[in-house]
Amino acid sequence: MGIQYRSRKKFGPLILNFTQHGFSSWTFKIGRWSWNSNTRAHRVDLPGPLSWKQDKSSSRS
Repeated sequence: MGIQYRSRKKFGPLILNFTQHGFSSWTFKIGRWSWNSNTRAHRVDLPGPLSWKQDKSSSRS
């Protein structure tokens, strides 16, 4: 396992994610709810170490 570079830049509710190869994705976060452009998943932070996630595959029927 090697060392990986990851960085985040925050601009209000918009978060830009970078890796050693450059820009990787962006995240939009309001309160406990967030959406990531790479995984296209909705996530809600719950109390403690828990979170709820709905990814793009389970949201389409």
